[in-house]
Amino acid sequence: MARLADYDVEHQYKAWVKKSDRLSPEGTEEVRELVLEIDRPDFEFKVGQSIGVLVKGQQEFGNSFHHRLYSVADLPKKNGKKNPQVKILVKRCSYIDDYSGEIYNGIASNFLCDRKEGDEITITGPFGLPFTIPEDKSSDLLLIGLGTGIAPFRALVKHIYTDLKDWKGKVRLFYGARSGLELIYMNDKNNDLTNYYDEDTFKAFQALSPRPHWSDPIALDYALEQRSEEILNMLEKSNTHVFVAGHEKIRDLLDKAFINMLGSKEKWENRKAELMAGKRWVEIIY
Repeated sequence: MARLADYDVEHQYKAWVKKSDRLSPEGTEEVRELVLEIDRPDFEFKVGQSIGVLVKGQQEFGNSFHHRLYSVADLPKKNGKKNPQVKILVKRCSYIDDYSGEIYNGIASNFLCDRKEGDEITITGPFGLPFTIPEDKSSDLLLIGLGTGIAPFRALVKHIYTDLKDWKGKVRLFYGARSGLELIYMNDKNNDLTNYYDEDTFKAFQALSPRPHWSDPIALDYALEQRSEEILNMLEKSNTHVFVAGHEKIRDLLDKAFINMLGSKEKWENRKAELMAGKRWVEIIY
């Protein structure tokens, strides 16, 4: 995985906030969907890519800007000769300093969540194509996400059933959140992903915290283990691809689940190494 410092920030573009909607209900962690209009008619991006956001001003380590990446959360919007638009998901974040114990607001996330319609921002990219849909339509896809990690999968699923069509392989989405209200694109207010529940090949499984107001971990490992037979059968196939997106704690949850399913840490490490070597295990961790 490339480091954030390795990404090109020399090529910068202006963009304007066309729309900013809160997707999470009041009383939960704030997650917003931003629609950005890019001041470049020739700016092109694909499903699975991300764009960078630059926040100007003196930042850590003497940098004159703060750079963060956000996955594209929808299909590219075709506007003819007009400026292209891109959707991203942003969660308002804060963190506790390990040394002082003070709480600090996340720079990019708070900057973006505070933007209003018409505000200008600076973007970079697009970057990478970590989640590439296999050409073989009989391939199985195991999609595992936490929180705003749902963004690239929302776009990916939409692409499969809207643009590609006739998908023959299984598409299994496991999505973790604190509570049902925080299941972006799968709650009463925003149920975009339920549009595909009628597809024979698509199934989505929710993994929620047993006590959403406590510090208990999201039960992603439990949700996976409940369907271990199907998942292990998928992993046995040579054309199964596993895509993972979410906060770094997702790694521990997945290790726990797959160690239990396979019976030992060694077996899981070997299996994951095989998948990664074959470029069939791809992850975006932030």
